[in-house]
Amino acid sequence: MHLALGGFRPTDSLMAAPIFDFSHLTPAERIELAEQLWDSLEPEAIEPSTDELQHIRRRRAELAADGDPGEPWEGVIDEIEERGV
Repeated sequence: MHLALGGFRPTDSLMAAPIFDFSHLTPAERIELAEQLWDSLEPEAIEPSTDELQHIRRRRAELAADGDPGEPWEGVIDEIEERGV
């Protein structure tokens, strides 16, 4: 049952403020925390849905039909460096 709370949902507060303050962590420590959180999930909790699997299969079929894999990444990096970006 969902109660009308003037547009506020209980999850909104979780998105607005972290459960704990991680601002003191270094970037490497934040990455480690994210990895630990990811590793703590059960595989079935992160399995793609049927719709997501269908979307992936459709995109792979489109790529196979197109046959154009795009530009090699080395060439793209060279082009960016040449532009001075």
